[in-house]
Amino acid sequence: MDLFTFTRAELTSPVQFVDGRWVVSAYDDVRAVLADPVTFLPDNALTAVTPVAPAALRALVRARFSLPPTLANNGSDSHAALRRLVASFFTPVRVAAAEPRIRSLVLERLGGADLVRSLAWDLPAIVLMELLGLENVDIPTLKRWSTGSLEFFWGDITRERQLELVDDVGDFHQWLIKRYHARDGELFCALADAGVSAEDSAGLCYFLLIAGQETTTQLLSTALRRALQDRALWARLAEPGVAESFVEDVLRTDTPVVTWRRLTAREVVLSSVRVPAGAELVLLLSGKETDPRHLAFGYGRHFCLGAGLARLEAAVTLRTVAEHEPSLHLTGDDPEWLNLLSFRAPKSVTVAR
Repeated sequence: MDLFTFTRAELTSPVQFVDGRWVVSAYDDVRAVLADPVTFLPDNALTAVTPVAPAALRALVRARFSLPPTLANNGSDSHAALRRLVASFFTPVRVAAAEPRIRSLVLERLGGADLVRSLAWDLPAIVLMELLGLENVDIPTLKRWSTGSLEFFWGDITRERQLELVDDVGDFHQWLIKRYHARDGELFCALADAGVSAEDSAGLCYFLLIAGQETTTQLLSTALRRALQDRALWARLAEPGVAESFVEDVLRTDTPVVTWRRLTAREVVLSSVRVPAGAELVLLLSGKETDPRHLAFGYGRHFCLGAGLARLEAAVTLRTVAEHEPSLHLTGDDPEWLNLLSFRAPKSVTVAR
């Protein structure tokens, strides 16, 4: 079984050893792991899945690249204060105020033949930059940096491919350092005022600026494709509450963030399976219809800060497109998919009217 393409149906046990990692798939087990950051450490959450080759590592050192423990990979006492600072940019009031802007951006992007390229690709990045108070951001460059970083850290890639991507990884990190020192944007000002170092700020923002928009691009792509496969649903998406309910269903059974990782601090037993200390766990976040709720945004102290924003963007996008383009339908063959350890989504959603 290939960890980068496997499906739940291929698993024969709720805790299964695959390619040197323990895949944990039962809802109760995954929730328990995420709820206990002492026994199940977040230290490996951002570690490159494919070991970084020496030549690529030297390039990262030259760029002074680092991902210190800040948010997703932070099990220390510093996590709470950093999380509160970032959460202040994602309050329910701030997120709700973004709805008219999201709708406006969707309306500007109607009419494309590929809904990923024309709509889902840049909309979440624009919304995130505005919410974080970051102006004058070159969105195409940010998208190149962020998609390359996802592949670099979560892809099953060759050393040659690492060397093709490593300069973008380093350039992104250097850009974050420069914006911090220039106090260029509300987020960087808040970090500097709170006494967060340049290194920690860059590490925090590196993943925040990737996850805060790439995963939403993936959610929009997946949700649009699934909705267009169901003509009856597509006709109802403009009705109150239908888009929101459908987004939750996508998150439950077809979330683009398919897995997340943890390390065992001691020997543990999960679903009667004994897992040794120091084991790397791959937690399956996509669930079954029978699960009581979904874990697409994680659980516990590391629950995704952008969950409300992602839900809003997805619901507004689906409702607006369906309302204004009711005749939209899928065309062409099955698309190529993004297949990384933790991220899966269609790379295109081609349509006709």
